[in-house]
Amino acid sequence: MMSTAISVAADPMTPQPYCVHDVAKETPDTFTLTLQPENGTGGSSFQPGQFSMLWVFGAGELPISISGDPGKQDHLVYTVRSVGKATHALVSQKAGAGVGVRGPFGTGWPVDAARGLDLVIVAGGIGLAPLRPVIYHVLSHRQDYERLVVLYGARSPRDLLYRKELAGWVRQRDTQVLVTVDYGGLSWRNHVGVVTTLFKFARLRPSRSLAMLCGPEIMMRFVVRDLEAQGLSRNQIYLSMERNMKCAVGFCGHCQFGPHFICKDGPVFPYEQIAAQMDKYEL
Repeated sequence: MMSTAISVAADPMTPQPYCVHDVAKETPDTFTLTLQPENGTGGSSFQPGQFSMLWVFGAGELPISISGDPGKQDHLVYTVRSVGKATHALVSQKAGAGVGVRGPFGTGWPVDAARGLDLVIVAGGIGLAPLRPVIYHVLSHRQDYERLVVLYGARSPRDLLYRKELAGWVRQRDTQVLVTVDYGGLSWRNHVGVVTTLFKFARLRPSRSLAMLCGPEIMMRFVVRDLEAQGLSRNQIYLSMERNMKCAVGFCGHCQFGPHFICKDGPVFPYEQIAAQMDKYEL
């Protein structure tokens, strides 16, 4: 069953005051921010897959998935790619700077439904960030899950997120981590190609698996096709559809996707629920 959204503050349109604790550079254009409640109190409870609206004074507000450990509720972690005015202002914040946070919003990954199953995680680029809380959750509750398979693709080795954590995940029991890049260069000694090329190396058990996908929509379309070819059914596949979210509560309509509002009906959807919309390339 799909995880339900956690309730937010009485007025979901009012940002709560947080301050920047740390900003870590992941890649040349991507940074991970750790935020703490400004008054040092208050919970930061969230479900893996949910997102927040982050507000920077003078720059605007933007939706960012929470990428930290759901077991640690004294802070919130976000991985942000600097691609515009608001994101550049956000990642340029110094320790102690104030940031407004609304949320968490949306549905989460079905970690409860995955209990007792193999979990297949497929991520492209910064799409690994919304899936990282799932990996944290599984590793913290290892007895509740079978095998963990992580397939991750990026443009180049310099674009890989969480390098140290990737190396650590490889060493976990019953865990397979495969990484590929579009272009590796002379020093790259790992896989080269799109993320779907990793399926030939993955040890999957389709009848007892649940898959979670996040990345560019064109990537997810091809991954779904390959997962179905491997033997997974549509109700075993979940996707995070993160685009065009403005208000986060279904008022503005910017994120309407067919009959759904991504901000409140998603961003995580079972594939069978949105398959008809995914087949329409101009939607």
